Amino acid sequence: QVQLVESGGGSVQPGGSLRLSCAASGSIFSIKTIYWYRQAPGKERELVAGIAPSGGTTNYGDFVMGRFTISRDNAKKTVYLQMNSLKPDDTAVYYCNAPGGYWGQGTQVTVSS
Repeated sequence: QVQLVESGGGSVQPGGSLRLSCAASGSIFSIKTIYWYRQAPGKERELVAGIAPSGGTTNYGDFVMGRFTISRDNAKKTVYLQMNSLKPDDTAVYYCNAPGGYWGQGTQVTVSS
């Protein structure tokens, strides 16, 4: 079992930054690839980033274009998503995901002037 809890969302102006955290419980966290997804109103959920268990391999959605960085601290059972140069189009609920159908409750990110 893996339980995921996101935090760090909020409201920022365009060009601003946020750091999201995904705190996990469960002994198998360190062997799981962890993903961040997002869903904007009226749109399908889309992959933002993923990170392998060791942290050595990462992947990003095409729209990220170098603005976001995913990282993890297995000792703290936490995955982070550093988001820079935020745009209004980044406004969405951001979810943490682990394979096996594990999802967090989501954290809202709003980018607006």
